[in-house]
Amino acid sequence: MPTIILDRDGVINHDSKHYIKSPEEWQAIDGSLVAIANLRTAGYKIAIATNQSGLGRGLFSQTTLHAIHKKMIQESSATGGGFDMIAFCPHHPDTNCECRKPKIGLLKAISTKLPLNPDTDWLVGDTSNDLKAAQRMGIRGALVETGKGKEELMKEVVSRETTPTFKNLAHFASWLLNIQI
Repeated sequence: MPTIILDRDGVINHDSKHYIKSPEEWQAIDGSLVAIANLRTAGYKIAIATNQSGLGRGLFSQTTLHAIHKKMIQESSATGGGFDMIAFCPHHPDTNCECRKPKIGLLKAISTKLPLNPDTDWLVGDTSNDLKAAQRMGIRGALVETGKGKEELMKEVVSRETTPTFKNLAHFASWLLNIQI
């Protein structure tokens, strides 16, 4: 079965320059949870690959991160969605770990459970680091304009000419599944 890997902050939920530090701060982007449900209904596995440097910065604990993910899972399940795997990097960016995107440690971890296929699988993110990770892993990458996506396009870090770009996750799913939203 094909797999869609999603970045979390800025793709599924609204991002914050102050980090998402509690379940109360986690708020789904309009249409994202329905998009996940539509992708799952169409037969896609759904995984999350998310950098969570707030852990390494001491802004929240792993217990809090798990509570945030529990809320996300519950809200996604309520719309008919869900996740097959959640992989996260807990490190501060200065540690130069192998799991922080744009490196591919998170994607390798996902691939051990959900073997990735370059012909069918996608990583959907809102930054050039997400797209670099997809490219390095040999899968397709798409950018959403939510989160940091518009800023990345304005800075010309990502080009619309070479990268599939969508208003949000719902528009990506609509395009991929060829359904109207």
